[in-house]
Amino acid sequence: MAGWPATLDRAGITDPSLRRDYTEQRRLVARFARAEYIAVRLLLPPSLVPDVLAATAFMHHTDDRIDQGPVAERVGALAAWDGQVRAALAGGPTDEPLLRALRHTITRHPQLESYVGEFLAGAGADVDWSGFATERDFQDYIDAYSLPAFMLLTCLLAPDTGTEAYVAGCRSFIEAMQRLDFLDDIAEDLSHGRLGIPQDTLARHGLTDRDLAEAGPAARTAFAALVPEQLALARTALTASYDLVERVAAPGRPLVRALLTLQELRARTVERKGAALLGGATRPPLAAALGVLAREYRAARSRRLAVRV
Repeated sequence: MAGWPATLDRAGITDPSLRRDYTEQRRLVARFARAEYIAVRLLLPPSLVPDVLAATAFMHHTDDRIDQGPVAERVGALAAWDGQVRAALAGGPTDEPLLRALRHTITRHPQLESYVGEFLAGAGADVDWSGFATERDFQDYIDAYSLPAFMLLTCLLAPDTGTEAYVAGCRSFIEAMQRLDFLDDIAEDLSHGRLGIPQDTLARHGLTDRDLAEAGPAARTAFAALVPEQLALARTALTASYDLVERVAAPGRPLVRALLTLQELRARTVERKGAALLGGATRPPLAAALGVLAREYRAARSRRLAVRV
């Protein structure tokens, strides 16, 4: 793995102020998304790393801005941030290192700009999110917010990012990941008065939010039957996304393979915990995850060495 100054050099980022801007995004991602940071640094070629980190920082920063406080305040925060982003991308002055880095990344990867717009347009779906009445509502949330967020990153990895097949693969992956998130985070979400499992799904199992929050014996039994049903849906979506490995450009394949395998590991961890998810989230399978990253790092390193020869 190249050191950070060498990574910036290989990406062609030579302007001292831009190097500082990208370095700031590197620090942010390393702090709040450590696992993703390690995977990106290990598995992507240095020429792509600063751009992926800038896009990741933008996604998380936006999410943080709209995830705190009453809904009205969050709506206002989103509107203000949307204006700042669009003005900066139009070439206006900005004192935000994040937006300067993002703007520069768009000059290197012009396809990113349209996904930034889609992500901001869909962010309203997350501002007032308090749960889903139906499975259709869940699917609409994926289309409006989760997929545009994921495309901020995956549009940097493929030569044909706008093709129907590529977007469909990305959508399948993020649907699988979102279902696993909502299962794994159920205890925390209940404490905040919202739930990612649709109400019509709960009703089929004879459950309500209150039942799950109280977590009595009957609710735990019913929830234990719901978990494998939701996992089956997540695994079906994950399987449908496997062809992403071949659709991304070769340098991105180790990262995509790792992401897919890590979600498979996570699904097994969630499955083992079952009804105990009502008491708290799973712990990441650290040893297995490190094994995945090590294997893909060796594959990525071998490919880079072969290309140099």
